[in-house]
Amino acid sequence: CPDTLTGLRDAALLLVGFSGALRRSEAANLMVEGLKFDVRGCVLSLGRTKTDQAGENDEVAIPSSPSAYCPVKALKKWLRASGINDGAVFRKVMKSGRIASGALNPRSVAEIVKSKASLAGLDPAEYSGHSLRAGLATSSAKANKPYHKIKQQTRHRSDAMLMTYVRDAELFEDN
Repeated sequence: CPDTLTGLRDAALLLVGFSGALRRSEAANLMVEGLKFDVRGCVLSLGRTKTDQAGENDEVAIPSSPSAYCPVKALKKWLRASGINDGAVFRKVMKSGRIASGALNPRSVAEIVKSKASLAGLDPAEYSGHSLRAGLATSSAKANKPYHKIKQQTRHRSDAMLMTYVRDAELFEDN
């Protein structure tokens, strides 16, 4: 992602979306008022989601990292550069450089994922807005993270649904 407003937004969106295992609608609807930063990272309050209409289990921890790909640093950099202090976190950046007042459309999240996959030399047809969520679950399973911790981060209610991601990650393990 280039060091432009759009690039900063896209980097923050991809890193936060992946590390939070966010659905595209959750990323698009993320609000500044729902961010709580501390020395460990950032807690996202998602509010009402697809599987939590009451918004009861809406918090997701995004840990800080010393890596160049730290989602918390990317998010802070985007918010600082954009001047966004309230409302939607991820917004359209106009060609003029002006930041829109409303949230990105969830379809825009999918388009950003596809665009960045293409720039990385990957087939964009194999990626979607859901790739952020699926990617976290799959890579966590490949890294042998405990399933209960993966499920906690992805907010899957059933083991069966989580296993649809994990099965693909483990297909060649111990085979």
